[in-house]
Amino acid sequence: MAHQMTMTKPTGPAAAALIAAGLGTFTIGLMTTLAEASAGFRSSLNFYNPSGPLSGKTGVAVVVWLISWFVLHSMWKTRNPEIGRILTWTLVFIGLGFLLTFPPIFEAFAAE
Repeated sequence: MAHQMTMTKPTGPAAAALIAAGLGTFTIGLMTTLAEASAGFRSSLNFYNPSGPLSGKTGVAVVVWLISWFVLHSMWKTRNPEIGRILTWTLVFIGLGFLLTFPPIFEAFAAE
């Protein structure tokens, strides 16, 4: 009778991708709110004139997403973090990012 050995892959890389996606989403919301709160910050996000500050908001979010994914993947590539906790944090980050892009929310921080 042959001995069967089951090998499972670590869940760390998937957890890193989930958290990074949440952080990227949160960053877009945060950039939207900060751009509304500060005219100087909004103008600093204007990386490309035809799209205005949207280019900076998404550009910063992509950089945060990539860096966080790289760092977390490096830390967790052989580990098995608790997926339930990872999913909870991912949903919290996505929810906050989503909320911060709604006009009633970010307009509350508008610079007068």
